[in-house]
Amino acid sequence: MKYVDMHCDTLTACFDAGAGLADKGFQASYDKLNKSGCAAQCFAVFTQGDGSALRFEKYLSYFYSEIKRLGIKQILCTADLDGCIRSGKTGAILTVENLGFIGDDLKKAEALSSYGVKMASLVWNYENALAMPNLKFADGIPLFSERESGGLTPLGEKAVEMLDALKIIIDISHLSDGGALQILKNRKIPIVASHSNAAAVCGVARNLTDSLIKKIADCGGVIGVNYCKDFLGRGATFADLLAHVKHIVNVGGDDAVALGGDFDGIPAPPDLEDCLKVPALLQYLQDNLGYRLTRKLRHENFTRVFRAVCG
Repeated sequence: MKYVDMHCDTLTACFDAGAGLADKGFQASYDKLNKSGCAAQCFAVFTQGDGSALRFEKYLSYFYSEIKRLGIKQILCTADLDGCIRSGKTGAILTVENLGFIGDDLKKAEALSSYGVKMASLVWNYENALAMPNLKFADGIPLFSERESGGLTPLGEKAVEMLDALKIIIDISHLSDGGALQILKNRKIPIVASHSNAAAVCGVARNLTDSLIKKIADCGGVIGVNYCKDFLGRGATFADLLAHVKHIVNVGGDDAVALGGDFDGIPAPPDLEDCLKVPALLQYLQDNLGYRLTRKLRHENFTRVFRAVCG
């Protein structure tokens, strides 16, 4: 079954390890993605802190060199995405996880469009010049049961306006509840939570409240379910992931759910150790949800958002 995945950390994991994107030692290596039926993988350039501008440039250079070396199609428009869904070869969508590296210089954000970036998040797990994250810490330990109400800074508000103008999808997966609500207020342009689950099913701060799920759905956005065993809950099985999908659909509707595995950035659950196990997951979901909803989840919902925002 062809599918699109909205988030992985494979690009930065491979670079940091001195490996290539096709190295079989990674959860979402390029060869594994092709074998699994992935039509398009969102590869995140992940930077942790405010002072990572140089590192961002190194990751970017690595991405370009690897897609050239491996003959990977970079997806820049919906026609590219549709072509990859029809073909048998995985395409690459360049995204950014954590825009903190721009500091207080929004001109750095202006350049994202010229790089071919199609999705970006303002923040990761730590506060930056743009926003608060959805994790609180005590003595360096994450407090997964506590939610953050603080939101965007004035600079973060300007960054949101800029991303909209650049036709880059805004990703709120690591953003605080307060920041997400600021972005979603009277929102007409779709946004995504590229790798998040439902807090009502597993009550960690990285998962979305029903209110946020509904508001994302109301603006036409989608939520990519995350495979991280810590965010799935209970036994972290296919059944637990199905429970998150069902809850998101019950709250936000059939058009609100997609896939955002977070491979190479997570402890994976049993039977989902890498993307070669995704076909079995998709078959399980289809057996329990039916073909129509599973097809939407696999690629139609994300494609709709991509078309609406990126063109």
